[in-house]
This record gives sequence, C-alpha cells and structure tokens, in this order.
Amino acid sequence: MYEDWKENILPLVYSAPQSLNPSSFSVKEYFAARSLIASRSFQIDEYHGFGMVPLADLFNHKTGAEDVHFTSVSPNQEYEDDVDSENGDNNELSKISSHDKRDSTCENSYIHSDSESDYSSVTGEDPMMLQMIMVREVKSGDEVFNTYGSLGNAALLHRYGFTEANNPFDIVNIDLELVLKWGCSLFSSRYCRARLSLWRRINISGSVSENSEYFEVSSDGEPELELLTLLYIMLLPDDTCHKLDISICTADKVSANIGMILAEKHDITWSTSSEISKDLLLTEKVCRALLALADIRESCYGSKSIDEDVEALERCCMTERKLYHSLMLRISERRILEKFRTYATAGAQSQTFQDANGTSTRKRLKKH
Repeated sequence: MYEDWKENILPLVYSAPQSLNPSSFSVKEYFAARSLIASRSFQIDEYHGFGMVPLADLFNHKTGAEDVHFTSVSPNQEYEDDVDSENGDNNELSKISSHDKRDSTCENSYIHSDSESDYSSVTGEDPMMLQMIMVREVKSGDEVFNTYGSLGNAALLHRYGFTEANNPFDIVNIDLELVLKWGCSLFSSRYCRARLSLWRRINISGSVSENSEYFEVSSDGEPELELLTLLYIMLLPDDTCHKLDISICTADKVSANIGMILAEKHDITWSTSSEISKDLLLTEKVCRALLALADIRESCYGSKSIDEDVEALERCCMTERKLYHSLMLRISERRILEKFRTYATAGAQSQTFQDANGTSTRKRLKKH
C-alpha cells in the first residue's frame, strides 16, 4: 500500500502543490481511504476486477457456517463445483459481522444453479449482475450469514481486522528462517545449507507468502509433513545422508527416496505408491527439535506468559479493538504451541518406549 501511495498519489501532490493540500494526501489518509474501499468491495472476476456490491454488506460473517454465496456466473462459462484449493482462503464473497463494520475482498465462488434458465431470468444474462444463492435452509426470522471461508485468526486479523474466539481454523506459522536458526545453533551454516538443498531436491518445499517460506501447525498442534521431513534430513547421520544424496541422483522418482530410507530403517514394505507416515519421521531427535522450535516461536511473543495474556484479555474492553483482537490472536496461537509441544512430547515418549522394547508397532507405510 505504501508503494502504491508513493507511485500514484505522491506525484499528484508534487504536480499541483498550490491546489492540493499535502496533509489530505498523506500516507495515513491514503491508508484510511483505501481500507474503507477495500472493506466494502469484492473481487468479481478477472475481467471486472474489484467492485462495490450492493446488498453484500447486509450479511454478517460466520466462519464455516454461511447461508449464502455471492457468485458471478456467465451463461457461457463452465460451471465449477470446487474452487482451486490454492485460492481457498479467498474464494467466497462474504461479509464480516456488522458490529465490526468491516468487510473485505474475496474472490467469487462458482456454485451450480438449478438451471441456466433460472440464471437468465434473474440476471437477463447481464455480465454485470451477481447472484445471491442460498446454500442452506434458513428459518423465517433467523439471521442470514455469509463467510470468508476456512480462515484462522491470523488471516482474519491481517486481512480483515478482526478475530474469532475458538476459531477451529486457527494455525501457527513457523518460518523457515526459524528452522535454520535452530539448525545453526547445532551445526554450521554450511551444513544447514547442504541439508536444506538436499530437502529441496526431493521436491519438497514449505508454503510461500510475500517472499517468506513457512510451515503450518494446525489447530490441534500437528506440524506439516514438510517440516518433519526437513528436520529428519537435518538430523540424518552423514552416511545415511550420503546414501540419500546418491539415490536422488540415480532414481527416477526423487520424491520416493526419503520413503525408501524410512522403509529400510524400519524394516517395512515400501512401494512408489506409498505415502510417508509422519510417525516414521518422529525420531527422538526430531521431537526434541520440534520442542526447540516451539520455544523459539514462543519467544516472538515477548516475556509475558500466556496466563498474563488471558488476564489482559479479560480486562480488555471491546471498544479497544486493536488490543482486544491482538490479544485474541496471541492467545489462540500460544495455545496451539502448547498442543504442538504435547505432540512432540508424545512422539518422543512413544519412540523411547519402542526403543526400550526393541520392537516397533509400525508395520507398513500408509497407502494412497
């Protein structure tokens, strides 16, 4: 937004300094104006871009429990039952609750109409028209809701300026930089770069947003397979790592190599159609690494404990919106980190038990 202001607004002020009041075109004023427009506009489609949608503002927001969809469907356009998963967070035109008085931009979702004639009779095949489609039955007198989709509090606060209590879609992001920071505390930076390169060569990567690579921890504290795989490779003995490196150079399907290493180690059946089990990656060292990452991520919140954050939230008034929602986000993320620690601790205990008994309960890699 700042770059847009510098490129498009600032030159206007310089071009007419006598007729334009610079204070009315400051960064702060631009942010306020742009946020106001963005909170009431929707991305219609690639052709029309963003547009103001009458009626859409009337609907309150409810995560995962919408009653209506706003859609833009051309009669000549192929219908789609499902929206691309990569855009899942932004695929429903929606409205945040009226008490928050905020809305924001979301891409449209394409929903089947009962018949094409129904669409034509309502819109007259006008490409500038949108449809409001009921997706569930609503009793007379009940409030009608729209939604943003399956978004956690971090995404809701970043994009739309509010949070939800007990949001089932909450996640915590662990940046790749934090993983490398942990690695460099144990090994040389050269060692970490080499293991990271090896991890990438088996066609694995984290999620990327705004030039930052990261891994997600789900609301139940379970990390992504990609993070576990990276930690596992980071902690492999040199001879095993060398073997993996050689197999990547010679194998036809590089994605299968880590599974082959796991199968050999655990004496289990492996085929190229097998899916890597997270349990197999949860060695005692990997579990300790997860606990260390949880501590590093926790340090981002400063010295205050989660109990202090909860007490602050209880004292906070809803009129202090910024403080209230930031505390909600902090608490929801820190509770996920607590579950993340529990996940790692349980994995370490399970590994210790198996080592002590000299047996493994893992028989086969999970099939697709």
